[in-house]
Amino acid sequence: MKRKNIIAIIAAAVVIILAVVLISRYLTKHTPMLIQGTVECTTYKASSKVPGRIDCMKVSQGEHVEKGQLLYVLSTPELDAKLQQAEAVKSAASALDAAAVAGARTQQIEAAQNMWEKAQAGLELARKTYERVKNLYDQGVVPAQKLDEASANYEAMKATAQAAKAQYTMARDGARKEDKEAAAAKVRQAEGAVNEVESYINDAMVYSPVTGEVSTIIAEQGELVGSGYPVVAILDTSDMWVTFNVKETLLPHIKVGTRMTGYIPALGYDTEFEVTYIAVQADFATWAATRTQGGFDIRTFAVKARPVGGVMTLRPGMSVLVDWDQFEK
Repeated sequence: MKRKNIIAIIAAAVVIILAVVLISRYLTKHTPMLIQGTVECTTYKASSKVPGRIDCMKVSQGEHVEKGQLLYVLSTPELDAKLQQAEAVKSAASALDAAAVAGARTQQIEAAQNMWEKAQAGLELARKTYERVKNLYDQGVVPAQKLDEASANYEAMKATAQAAKAQYTMARDGARKEDKEAAAAKVRQAEGAVNEVESYINDAMVYSPVTGEVSTIIAEQGELVGSGYPVVAILDTSDMWVTFNVKETLLPHIKVGTRMTGYIPALGYDTEFEVTYIAVQADFATWAATRTQGGFDIRTFAVKARPVGGVMTLRPGMSVLVDWDQFEK
């Protein structure tokens, strides 16, 4: 009986010892500190400077596009009407400029010359008449009224001859320099208006700013969109990185240029990353203190790391796990 009790006590002691050893090993077992990050990439949102209705959508969601590829076309009848108006103004300004440069036509010059010659003949006749009447007046043959009439007619013919000469000179020499410059300036102004409207019309055709993949189509064909409204979102898969939210207590282990090994669950293998950015200001997330005395709130900082050498099958939104203990070895 005593022997059985001794064996039972020994067995119980062995079980207790084993339990203590196992619990001790479990409690002292090191748990790796894993930091999870998310793959991100640059997103471009294609939009137009002009409002309009989507006339034709050339791409679909998930489609691979090249830089400069046509994405969609806007219908802008208002701009087409403005272009016609601007071109009409340009044509009118060009015609006035051509007339100012070319000057008067040959027929106009000849007519002005004939008027001047006729005025000169009239002036010569008025001069002779005046001199004849003046001689008769000096002789006392005609009264002073006749002399005054002859003098007034002579002065009037002088003015008529001068005006006719000025008309002939202007027709012969063409427009003044100032008039020509003003006409040329109106042509340039009209050309600028045409170019402006054409640039808006060209902007109604929206092209991809980068080679990538269409992630989102916000507006569909037939919908009316405003100026600057993002219609197509394109992911630049050649420019990807991983963003980690790291507690401030872990920041002393890394700096810009630090390399780390991260595991990508979606791909099932590890790859190397290099830290390219550490936020200069704490992020929104906060680890609240668990102790009322001696504790403090822990802030988090955004850390960005890019894959070294690139990963062809890496996709935005994938998770990357980094064992932070690798920095303490």
